Amino acid sequence: MAFWCCLALVTYTYVGYGALLWLLLKAKNRLRPPETPSMPEEADMPVMTLMITAWNEQDVVEEKMENIRALDYPRDRLTVMWVTDGSDDGTNDLLRHYPEVKLVYSPERRGKAAAMKHGLQENKAPIVVFTDANTMMNREALKEIGRLFVDPRVGCVSGEKRVSPKVAGGESKEVALDEGLYWKYESTLKRWDSQLYSAMGAAGELFAVRMSCYEEAPSNALLDDFMISMLILRRGYRIAYTADAYAVENGSANMEEEGKRKRRIAAGGLQSCWWLRGMMNPFNNPIVAFQFVSHRVLRWTMAPVALLALIPINVALVMTNAGWIYTLGWVLQVFFYLAAIVGKPRAVRYFIFMNMNVFRGVAYLWTHRKSGTWEKSRRA
Repeated sequence: MAFWCCLALVTYTYVGYGALLWLLLKAKNRLRPPETPSMPEEADMPVMTLMITAWNEQDVVEEKMENIRALDYPRDRLTVMWVTDGSDDGTNDLLRHYPEVKLVYSPERRGKAAAMKHGLQENKAPIVVFTDANTMMNREALKEIGRLFVDPRVGCVSGEKRVSPKVAGGESKEVALDEGLYWKYESTLKRWDSQLYSAMGAAGELFAVRMSCYEEAPSNALLDDFMISMLILRRGYRIAYTADAYAVENGSANMEEEGKRKRRIAAGGLQSCWWLRGMMNPFNNPIVAFQFVSHRVLRWTMAPVALLALIPINVALVMTNAGWIYTLGWVLQVFFYLAAIVGKPRAVRYFIFMNMNVFRGVAYLWTHRKSGTWEKSRRA
């Protein structure tokens, strides 16, 4: 029984939930075809602040500002704000060359959540779009985000993260391909979540909030973007997801750097699950509870444990001659882990790598539980 419970949990978390979402959407769309909000006229576009929180990002300032200047959005309805949290390189000096930039500086590095709080104290716009310094947005991104905020039920809009395949080569290219494949899978789930009811969190590369329903994340949040978006969902608003507003960044420089990122995400996921545990209660909102547990909680808590437990349980069943089905299961597990070791197919290797870092994330959470600061992963 333990073997089948663990297998069912792992299968549901990584395959079954997506399949169930697809079936539910098919049924929903037959009963009520989806409606797409029309694009407002330029004069009716919401006033926005585009906020970039940064720490020592002098190497990307010029490229980022070129990207921002190329955005298709009315300039009289957009404020560009950089919040530099403890930067001691040339970031601030470079930004002073751009007259359209509102620079908010803090000499102390206190973490991204604290930098966001500092920037929002200076904000006057009803919509704030957050993006990272090292990610480049598509030209229509802000207009697409503004279109989705026409719906008053939407409190947060999550754009799509894309990983650029244009890297030098070698290990960095392989990591980018692995990460890009994962994000295609994750983006599909986010899109389907949003179509069913709401996306389960936003990624910090590109997301926007309606300030009238904004709630501050804890200052020691490791996944501040996720927490901010989920707190809005907890207040009864939706998180809309769009692939038509996207931010592109390079993959990690190597697997070690990608591991740093995965450990932090796993640690932040565990932290967030505890803080948001009330959202798992189906009596509060059954759809949110179903989506949150299925998409987030199981992946960050029970599924990695079940995946690991399958190994000793299966060995014990084979040694006690429990039946041919368990022998077959063991053979399949051996081939699965051998495929991860040789890296073919890549998806298997990245899947094991991702789950291993959930356990490493427990240690990371213990050492970072009082601070929201974290080490950046080097990008290719």
